[in-house]
Amino acid sequence: MTETVSACRLTQRSLKRAVQLRVSMFDFRTIKYPVKYYVILGCLAVLGVVVAVSLAYAYRNELPSIEQIYNIEPPVVTTIYDRNGKVLQKFHYENRTLVPYNRIPAHVIQALISTEDDQFYKHWGVEWRGVARAIFRNLFFGFGSGGGSTISQQLSRMLFLNREISMERKFKEALTALKIERTYSKNEILEMYLNLYYFGNSSYGIETAARNYFNKNAEALTIEEGALLVAIVNAPSRYSPIEHPERALQRRNYVLSRMESEGYISRALGDELKKLPIKLDLAQNAIGAAPYFTEMVRQYLTAKYGIEQFYKGGLNVYTTIDTRLQQVAERSMKIQLDSIQTRIERTKWLGNPQYSDIVYDSATHKKSYQFKQIQGAFVGIDNETGDILTMIGGKDFGKYKFNRAVQAKRQPGSAFKPFVYTAAVMQGYHSCDIFYDTPIVLTIPGSTEWSPQNFDNEFQGAMPLRTGLARSRNLIAIKLLQMVGAKPVIDVAYKMGIQSKLTPNPALAIGTSEVDVLELVSAYSCFPNGGIHVAPRSITKVVDRYGNLLEENGVAPRQVAIAPAPAYMMVNLMQSVMDDSGGTGANARTRGFYRPAGGKTGTSDNFCDAWFVGYTPQVTAGCWIGFDDKTSLGHNQTGSLNALPIWTDFMSAAVDSLPVEDFPEPPGITHETICIDSGKKAAAFCTHIRDEVFLSEYMINEVCPLHRKHAQIETQLRQLASSR
Repeated sequence: MTETVSACRLTQRSLKRAVQLRVSMFDFRTIKYPVKYYVILGCLAVLGVVVAVSLAYAYRNELPSIEQIYNIEPPVVTTIYDRNGKVLQKFHYENRTLVPYNRIPAHVIQALISTEDDQFYKHWGVEWRGVARAIFRNLFFGFGSGGGSTISQQLSRMLFLNREISMERKFKEALTALKIERTYSKNEILEMYLNLYYFGNSSYGIETAARNYFNKNAEALTIEEGALLVAIVNAPSRYSPIEHPERALQRRNYVLSRMESEGYISRALGDELKKLPIKLDLAQNAIGAAPYFTEMVRQYLTAKYGIEQFYKGGLNVYTTIDTRLQQVAERSMKIQLDSIQTRIERTKWLGNPQYSDIVYDSATHKKSYQFKQIQGAFVGIDNETGDILTMIGGKDFGKYKFNRAVQAKRQPGSAFKPFVYTAAVMQGYHSCDIFYDTPIVLTIPGSTEWSPQNFDNEFQGAMPLRTGLARSRNLIAIKLLQMVGAKPVIDVAYKMGIQSKLTPNPALAIGTSEVDVLELVSAYSCFPNGGIHVAPRSITKVVDRYGNLLEENGVAPRQVAIAPAPAYMMVNLMQSVMDDSGGTGANARTRGFYRPAGGKTGTSDNFCDAWFVGYTPQVTAGCWIGFDDKTSLGHNQTGSLNALPIWTDFMSAAVDSLPVEDFPEPPGITHETICIDSGKKAAAFCTHIRDEVFLSEYMINEVCPLHRKHAQIETQLRQLASSR
């Protein structure tokens, strides 16, 4: 290779010296014109053939193979779609969308040929007169002073070569162009050229350039717009209409003049078009829809298919996200978080270490304070399929890439209580059983004595389990856990979809073991799903650039977590959270959501985490609000106040087009009228009664002992009266 380069340089120096010295061994002035002309032409032709053959042989191992020529695959954007085929996000090294030749306007092709290669349809890849001119200029004025490259040569340089300025590269470029011309038609070459070339402004290919500069598809480009894009090709940074509009305008008008010269447009039309100013409609480089979700998908795909395939392979990824519902959740989340942030900044003083972060100025080396930012996470899934319909991982993906929906572990607080109640129901406890919301003192191994409190620091005495759940009384849940046992509760939670580690101690009842939003929402979906757990699904299928199916994900196998009857019992219990006047989820009704629904609020210790997770027969969703460093939201800042409004807005939109359905009652359920005061079958004198549901195998039989005595006394009095 070194010898070849040296030979080329020697030839160059010799030719230049010969011309400069006007070698007189053959005086052309003594030859008549026709003879002189043909002698020179013949010598040059022979020399050209010899040089071409010699170079082709010398570079035979350095030029692209026929297989490479046949298999040109430009990097293409990977596109993520929602469940309805709407684009969520695009990922790429080079932002390129391929467009076929028949969708490229004829005037764009004409502008390109007029400006870059007016002999395109006449040569075989190399325009020899242009090559001769380029060689002459490069020999006598230095390399880089003359181009002469055809469209095919430019394409070969872009695909297989570098931009090194040397005679060697020009020869390789010409030989590769010949190969390309032998392999592809003229139209195919033009299509590749316009799809591959860089147009500045992160625009690879004519389609992306049209979108980024004019916010339209390539086929909608006007003549002057197409001329501007062709003008940019020559030197994207020099002729950028964004950075150098005057320079770009001059170059565009030059392209229009070339189109006039080649007869593609009339002079009158050209003059009119040259008067037009450059009008850009710059596309915004938005983050894209559902950014936390698409980032989760990106991480999965790069791990499975590799980074190169993901960013260059042009994958089409079809996901489960519903863009409409995503927008509803994001809008509601923003309103709620802004409101909380405003409250904190209004009521707390800047510099308070609990609510402020220290910021250091690297230039002045001074410190200042800024308020900590409240964060939120949200997940909504389809009960039947496990499809993730909505995912929010934080306040602002542009600033905070951490996905709190799947990466953050937070205490669920009272949102964990349904798992305690589920284990109890499966052991035969009744929703009408009376428990006592009274103080207790517990000893937890490795810790001091623990005196658990309710969120309001009050105790309400005797109440049914149903009321204890609806009002979210901590002492009721803790006492129930002690009777049921921590292990059965943990087993139930794992079967329903909880994956995080759960610690078996009394505090488990009030949600001290941390979980993430997605797993908690997925587990809750078992309740309306008849005890069936379906693993969450984010991707339905992945297709490559040629339409080949790479993966297809059906609905995950339906796993029986709990039996249908206990699941229905829990649904019935959790409806009280929303339907009873004292229920912590009753605000959903006051906000106008009246569909059959169940759910549970959650507020962790010191009001650091605010939750609401709930469901309808078709959809389950959950919301978390808090600070990343577990700073308190403030006194009495509960899940009902902070998270429930977002859930309500989302669920109202999620079911607005779905039929109104109630939760179906499975076999194994029995109804009975009970006395709320005693938690037993209602007697004749019971006035505080309600219809209650039971597992048939654990049917209640005992009659109310409180009011049964009244019935006995009444009977005795009647007997005494009749005896008289």
